Amino acid sequence: MKIAIAQINCMVGDVAGNMAKIIACASQAKAQGATLLITPELSLCGYPPEDLLLREDFLRLCEQGLQQLCKELQGITVIIGHPQQTPEGCFNALSVLEDGEITATYHKHVLPNHSVFDEKRYFTPGYQALVFKHHGFKIGTLICADVWEAEPALLAKAAGAEILIAINASPYHMEKQSTRLEILRQRVEETGLPIIYANMVGGQDELVFDGASFVLSAQGQLTQQLPAFKSALALIEFQHNQPVPAAIAEPMNLVASVYAALKLGLADYINKNGFPGVVLGLSGGIDSALTLAIAVDALGADKVHAVMMPSEFTADISVNDAREMIEILSVKYDEIAIKGLYEQYIATLAPMFNQLPMDATEENLQARIRGMLLMAISNKFGSIVVTTGNKSEMAVGYCTLYGDMAGGFALLKDVPKTMVYQLANYRNSLSPVIPSRIITRPPSAELRANQLDQDSLPPYEVLDGIIQAYVEDDLSQANIVAMGYATAVVQRVIMLIDRNEYKRRQSPVGVRITHKGFGKDRRHPITAKLNFDIHLK
Repeated sequence: MKIAIAQINCMVGDVAGNMAKIIACASQAKAQGATLLITPELSLCGYPPEDLLLREDFLRLCEQGLQQLCKELQGITVIIGHPQQTPEGCFNALSVLEDGEITATYHKHVLPNHSVFDEKRYFTPGYQALVFKHHGFKIGTLICADVWEAEPALLAKAAGAEILIAINASPYHMEKQSTRLEILRQRVEETGLPIIYANMVGGQDELVFDGASFVLSAQGQLTQQLPAFKSALALIEFQHNQPVPAAIAEPMNLVASVYAALKLGLADYINKNGFPGVVLGLSGGIDSALTLAIAVDALGADKVHAVMMPSEFTADISVNDAREMIEILSVKYDEIAIKGLYEQYIATLAPMFNQLPMDATEENLQARIRGMLLMAISNKFGSIVVTTGNKSEMAVGYCTLYGDMAGGFALLKDVPKTMVYQLANYRNSLSPVIPSRIITRPPSAELRANQLDQDSLPPYEVLDGIIQAYVEDDLSQANIVAMGYATAVVQRVIMLIDRNEYKRRQSPVGVRITHKGFGKDRRHPITAKLNFDIHLK
C-alpha cells in the first residue's frame, strides 16, 4: 500500500483555490502509484477560519466544495479536512472520499482552547472513533489535538485500527517539532501502532505552519519526514502494517528554523493579501538590516523598497552602512533627510511648549515623521510598510506609537533582541549581506546625541531573560528574582511590560516564533492594577 501526504499551503476562505491544490496533488499521487492521499486539517477552507465559521454562507460554500471534490477525485481515496455543520453543531471534521462518495466522516474530539487556539468558540467535540478499510488495512483517523491526549488514539485502537493517520494544522514555534515527536511517540507506545502525521504548511496572519510531516513506525522510529516550511508531496509505502524507511529531511537548527518561519510568514502575508511589495525604514541598525535581509530573501529584491531618513542625530556610519547593504542587495533605495521637517514641528510647537526642556517628546517626533513618510509612500505606491521593531522593545515600550510602530506588518514582533543578533549572523553565514559593523556596534535609536539603548534598558541578555520568564512562562516577580536577576531590575521591567500593554494592542500583526507572542495567545487587560501585597485588617 502506498499512501501520499499532501503537505500543502492552504489559504483561509479560498475554497476554490484549496480544492485546486488538492485535486492537483491527487492527480500527481495517483500517477505515482498512491491509493490514498492525506490532506491537512481543514484543508478545504484553510486554518484557522475563525469567525468565518459563524457564517452560514461560508459553511454552505465548504459543503459545496466537498461535494464538488467527490465528483473530481476519482481513482484514489482522499482524506479531506473540512468544517461540517449538522443539527448537532459545527464540527472540525475529516471525510474519506472514495469513488465519488463520502464513505466516512470523523469529528475532532479534543478542541484546544489555549494559546492561539479558540476552537471551543466554533466547534462541537466529537466522541466516536473512525476506522475505515483500505487495501486490506484498517486505518484509524485523528485530527491534530487528538494526538496530544491518549484517549482518541486508544479508541481507534479499540475499534480495530492497524495504522493511525493524524491530519494537522499545527503552527510553528521554537522547538515545536521535537515536542511533536515526543508526544507522538507516547501515542505509539500506548497503542503499538504506526502513525502518519500530516501537517499544513504556510503563513496565516501571525501563525506559520511549518509542515515537517512525518511517519513513526510501531516501534516509535522516525521512518520518514518531509521538509519544513515547504509544500511537498511524499509517498509512504507500507509492508505488513509497517512503514518502509524513506527520505528524512535534514533537520534545521533553531536559528535556521526561526529564519525560515519569518521568511515564510512575511512572504505569505504579502502574497496572499495581494500587496505588490514592502517598504521599510532603514536606519543603519541591526533590526532594520535584518528585516531588509529577510524581506529580500522572502520576496525578491524587486519587491522591496528601503528608505533612509537621517536626522541631525544620525551618525555618518549609519548612513554609510545602510548604503553598503543596499549595494549588496540591489533594492530600490531613497534617502529623505528629516531635519527640516523636524525643525518645522519644533517651531510650530514652541509657543505651546514654552521653552520646556527636551525629552522623549522631541525624540518621538522624529519617529513619527519617519512613520508618516513611510505611510505616504505606502499609500502612493501600494506597498505595505513592514516595521522593524523587535519583541524586547515591544515588551517594554521602547517604541513609538504612530512612529516606528506604524505599518501593516511587524516582522520581528516576536523576536527578542538577542535572537536578532543570532539571526543576523546566521544570514551572513549563508552569504554576507549585513555589514559587520551593523552587528558589532552598540545599538542606538539615534534620536538624541550620543544615545545608546543601554542608557534606558538593562543589557539585552538580562532584559530578554526577564521578558521570557514573565511574558512567555508567566512567572511571578519573586520567581524571576529567584532565578538570579536583581530585584530592582525585575521590578522595573515588569512595570514597563504591564504599563505598555496599550501600545502593543495597537501594533501590527507579526510572525509568532515563541510559544507565547504578543498576539492571540497573550490577552492581558489594558486597564489593570496588580498589587499582590494584600493586607486585610
